[in-house]
Amino acid sequence: MIPAIASRRAAFFPAMVAALLLALPAAATVQLNPSHPDTYEVQGGDTLWGIAGRFLEEPWQWPEIWESNPGIRDPDLIYPGDVLQLSYRNGEPRISLRRGIRTVKLSPRIRVTPLKEPVPTIPVSVIRPFLARAYVLTKAEIDAAPYVVDFADEHILGGLHNVAYVRSISAPAGSRFDIVRPGEALQDPSTNEPLGYKGQFVADATLERPGDPASVKLDSVGMEAQIGDRVIAAGDEQEMQTFFPRPAPRGLRGRIIAVLDGVSEIGQYNVVVLNLGSSDGVKPGQVFAVYNGGEMARDTVASGEANWNSRNQRFWSQETWYGAYRADGWFGDNEPGPGFPPHVKLGESSTTFMLPYEQAGVLMVFRPFSRVSFALVMKAVRAIHVLDTVRPPET
Repeated sequence: MIPAIASRRAAFFPAMVAALLLALPAAATVQLNPSHPDTYEVQGGDTLWGIAGRFLEEPWQWPEIWESNPGIRDPDLIYPGDVLQLSYRNGEPRISLRRGIRTVKLSPRIRVTPLKEPVPTIPVSVIRPFLARAYVLTKAEIDAAPYVVDFADEHILGGLHNVAYVRSISAPAGSRFDIVRPGEALQDPSTNEPLGYKGQFVADATLERPGDPASVKLDSVGMEAQIGDRVIAAGDEQEMQTFFPRPAPRGLRGRIIAVLDGVSEIGQYNVVVLNLGSSDGVKPGQVFAVYNGGEMARDTVASGEANWNSRNQRFWSQETWYGAYRADGWFGDNEPGPGFPPHVKLGESSTTFMLPYEQAGVLMVFRPFSRVSFALVMKAVRAIHVLDTVRPPET
């Protein structure tokens, strides 16, 4: 290598590394909850979010102070009976774990059964229906999935304990599947592009015989299965509920595009759908702040509406007929003919302003799909709505 080039390269690489380090986002300052405990014994019914909130102002900063104990089995899982200890290292808070006694029950058949499950991140009772029995499928996934083509014993529909014939499954016998019915599209609010299709849970099934067609037995049924229903490998619910809360990646922006709880106003512990998914880098445990605002509002003071007087309000005035709009003219620049004119041009009043964006709450993703995600609203300080904006929390 030419010495001059080698010298320039030697000087370039440290400078490049320094620039990259400077470009990295600075770690958020961890704020402890003013009423934090020094130690806390984990109780049955706790969630990791709730425990983190005991120690921190912002529960999603938990990974910044958590110290995994390498000498403990499953160091990233927390169980009832475990003791969490707050300490400081170089002035920074740290949480360490002292494993509690794990009680086991010895049955007459000499089978050891754990009595305690790890603490879930968020309330499992709220999200369980959306863990293993709610799907969002892409068109490619729908087209590629095995599907029901017929039922044994001349059944027209599939009920409990019936056998369904399915096109082409090569998995081992005994494998577990969900039967899912594709439904309505979830569309991007900006482009109207379909991001996926809601999948309605139909039944649990066990593969009895692989092949083409394969045979599956319906073990539990939410509704009767029918020809054309898709057959999807069942997910692991436990894997979907054991994750750490952490802020979503910087620069990620999205919107709420649907709510799954059948409610009109969204509040705490409602499940929403985001137009962001695993293809955008979204993962379970990522936390977003919700913002609403940006709508145009009318300045009723400038427009005179705040000082409205019925004696000055005339039947033929613009405000009577057009409210927050003004009449700009007539289509075609023609004066109206006899009767009420249906072709008046209306424009927004100049006495309007844009409402500022305000934080409405916090939500956490618990189940991402390819282009959308399910998230649970963890905190709501004001009403949350479909089409509200989501972005990483500021802290």
